[in-house]
Amino acid sequence: MATTASTRRHFLTLLGLSAVSVSCGTTTSGTPAAEDQTKTLRYQGWAGQVTLPELAEELGYLEDVKLKWVGNTISGPQDIQSAATGQVDFGGAFNGAVVKLAANNAPVKAVISYYGADEYAYNGFYVLEDSPIRSARDLIGRKVGMNTLGAHSEAMLGIYLQRGGLSQADIDKVEPLVVPPVNTEQSLRQKQIDVAVLGGILRDKALETGGVRPLFTDYRLLGAFSAGTYVMTDRFLKQNPGTARTFVTAVGRAIEWSRSTPHDEVVDRMTEIVKKRGRNEDTAPLKFWRSYGVAETAGRITGRELQLWIDWLAERGDIKEGQVTLSDLYTNKFNDYEKSSSAAKSRS
Repeated sequence: MATTASTRRHFLTLLGLSAVSVSCGTTTSGTPAAEDQTKTLRYQGWAGQVTLPELAEELGYLEDVKLKWVGNTISGPQDIQSAATGQVDFGGAFNGAVVKLAANNAPVKAVISYYGADEYAYNGFYVLEDSPIRSARDLIGRKVGMNTLGAHSEAMLGIYLQRGGLSQADIDKVEPLVVPPVNTEQSLRQKQIDVAVLGGILRDKALETGGVRPLFTDYRLLGAFSAGTYVMTDRFLKQNPGTARTFVTAVGRAIEWSRSTPHDEVVDRMTEIVKKRGRNEDTAPLKFWRSYGVAETAGRITGRELQLWIDWLAERGDIKEGQVTLSDLYTNKFNDYEKSSSAAKSRS
């Protein structure tokens, strides 16, 4: 990853925060009583996009649990930092960022995968059609625009450059820059950057306009994989286990609904969600949505998608060997998708 020492220090400082405390009652067995568990989940959204929890709420899967939007984010690391400090109740980020957060003693657990790479959902590193950039070596001295540093896009760039045979000295000459997602395509076309990282709706919109081509994609680089997880603090999970189970299971059901439902119906439902929330967002790009890219059924975490980054970050020296224990990093205990799916079938 082409990250300077100062950037790494800033990123680790950003993530080195722990959760605030919350109080609630318990039953005689030590489990918090249902009436004492929160039924409102604070979260950050993404402008012009529909997150899986928002889709789950629209579909009625959250039951008596409600979402409370507190603002938008353009950064996974910022989102999970907000979850760790108690500003929101869940946050999602690239798994490498989740590993770094845990490495800095933040008491959080990954509870479900929510995005990934497949043939439809992937992040591409795009250049202009007439760009001389054709290989990893051509990126030396070039600017690469992405939504945030120290996360998914920078990790993919780092792997691509390493596989391209670049030395660390050459990798350090490639300049990753933060560019808001909605401005990335325009920055590329105006030649303010040499490479633009585009994904999902913004990627397909740029491809429809034309004049750009992919240098590489994360899907071509690593194949299909779940790339990011939602995290909750250990304290929240202990004090609100029923709410956590409702949330995780609902997100899992929304993942499977999006897979099995015709594309146009999914887009129509997403469009309704965006219009109803009244934030003056353009719904036209939603037609380009294809997939959330989650690899496993209902977002269940296998451990492989996290171990990959534990090993990679340790090899790079960003974390120490043994600093993060995989078994402490995630849990599937709140994912009751199979049970909820069976119950839904029996009622039909």
